[in-house]
Amino acid sequence: MENFGCRATQADGAAIEQQLRAQGLDRALISTQAEVVVLNTCTVTAAADHDARAAIRRIHRQNPNCQILVTGCYAQRAPEETASLPGVRWVVGNSHKHQVAEIVAKGIAGNGLARPGSSFVPLSSVRPQSPASSIVVEDIFAHTELMAAPVFDALSERTRPNLKVQDGCNNRCSFCVIPSVRGRSRSLRLEDVLRQINQLVESGYREVVISGINLGRWGRDLLPQMRFEGLVEAILQDTDLQRLRLSSIEPMDWSDELIALVAGSPRVAKHAHAPLQSGSDRILRAMHRKYRPWHYRDRVFKIRAAIPDAAIGADVMVGFPGESDADFEQTRSLIEELPFTYLHVFTYSSRPGTPSEKMGAQVPAPVAHQRNRVLRELAATKKLEFQRSFVGGTLEAITLGVVRGEYTEALTHNYLKLQLKGHHQPNLCINAQIAGISGDSLLGEISSVL
Repeated sequence: MENFGCRATQADGAAIEQQLRAQGLDRALISTQAEVVVLNTCTVTAAADHDARAAIRRIHRQNPNCQILVTGCYAQRAPEETASLPGVRWVVGNSHKHQVAEIVAKGIAGNGLARPGSSFVPLSSVRPQSPASSIVVEDIFAHTELMAAPVFDALSERTRPNLKVQDGCNNRCSFCVIPSVRGRSRSLRLEDVLRQINQLVESGYREVVISGINLGRWGRDLLPQMRFEGLVEAILQDTDLQRLRLSSIEPMDWSDELIALVAGSPRVAKHAHAPLQSGSDRILRAMHRKYRPWHYRDRVFKIRAAIPDAAIGADVMVGFPGESDADFEQTRSLIEELPFTYLHVFTYSSRPGTPSEKMGAQVPAPVAHQRNRVLRELAATKKLEFQRSFVGGTLEAITLGVVRGEYTEALTHNYLKLQLKGHHQPNLCINAQIAGISGDSLLGEISSVL
């Protein structure tokens, strides 16, 4: 499985793989051995589009006899373009993503390939193009079905599964194409969330990451209406999950109640990700974001006060149309002030059909790239300061089962990479004594198993 894109896309890819297996198809180890390749694509940036097209061409070049199905956000946004790439047989938008396995099984049955033992390679989040024999894309707003979340049977599949509990977005940020390719916000029902988590717990998983396109809006479309805080409370009350980790949540959804829940429960990972995008009020307004810099500052400082050892991260965009030197300085200054421990820094990418596409005053690429570098260097400094604060102490972590030399990779509860001395099985919740730092990882030894 090769993943590109957000956690929601990865969760969709895992669900598609389950459905393909249920149709009697076996997973091939590499694409050159596959009869079918499924690509679950992303379209959030022009770079994502480029990566997808490159992947399709590479797959077709290396295995010209395989049949390629492209689904996901790029397929939804540009189905004809996707269908024009060589080797693509099916283009299936998000509107019909839940039918991918059925479409593949029926299609290849006609070629005598759909038998137990046929092989596929799911490559999550890319995009292709060619004379496709089938294009299935409809208005995403007419469809409300949420892709089933992944439930794995064997611990070898994954240590920290993603459970997508929400899809779509009702916001209309001027730079974002996602609402048009994923539709309006819709939530997995509470009973389905709890059932999925309990199945994961029964299968032996200790940490689950709940994710969504606009996760903090979970429950607003349900009847009766619910709030995200209620979901977190229900998971803690009605499941035996050892650790719950929250994916990205918009700053206005980091309510006092949610902060108290994360701070007060040892079972919730001490990790808060709140997209910032810009520290300039003028740019935030042009982006159609629903908060101001002072609102954001208040939320982050409340998180830090309540959870002193929490990882706090943000998405930040540079080079938005019209971003002046003064606007960027406001962003840099705010980031320097706030207690971030990591950043995801992106350079603005124009997306077809978005309001920002028609905005003038484009920032020259060299200027945008320089601003990107400045923020990445600032983020690296903040991360190192955060790492150093734990040397000589103890942190909770979960082993990931990846062994590199004499160390096993792990992830701390507060989202720091950790190299553990020795070889250890995956999926262990442990206390680790932190001895030092190497590169972007902490170094440590297991002091106890939880």
